[in-house]
Amino acid sequence: MSPVAASLAYVGLGANLGDARAALDSAFEALAALPGTELLRRSSLWRSAPIASSGPDYLNAVAELRSTLAPLELLHRLQAIELAHGRERPYRNAPRTLDLDLLTMDGISLATPELTLPHPRAHERAFVLAPLAELAPQLEIPGHGAVAALLAAVAGQCIERLPA
Repeated sequence: MSPVAASLAYVGLGANLGDARAALDSAFEALAALPGTELLRRSSLWRSAPIASSGPDYLNAVAELRSTLAPLELLHRLQAIELAHGRERPYRNAPRTLDLDLLTMDGISLATPELTLPHPRAHERAFVLAPLAELAPQLEIPGHGAVAALLAAVAGQCIERLPA
């Protein structure tokens, strides 16, 4: 049996309930512990206002992973981490203890009822693009362009990089 090739994946992290900083730190540890997965880098933490919702400001970040997990398996693992952190989904865009979004995975384009890659709104959100630009400004989001160019297009969205 041949070894499974590893894919480069980017995961968006967000939280705005409870101790959001601790939740993101714990989520980074959980990502690093996933089977067949290596946490390569993590962005700074960023603060942003909720979009199409209410509640406290979010803390956001992006993780760069190398993983042998298939996209759907990685999604299921991300959802398990969310549940372990008390994630509930009472309504669309509800405030959350932890949100993990699979943003891109080796340029794969995928559209199933359960998973869309690249993430369907990643290219529109400064809270995704700013931390992603720290790690991979030249990354191409399939169908949309390079992260750095996309970030310039959302410059009007309020986001603040937090000190380390």
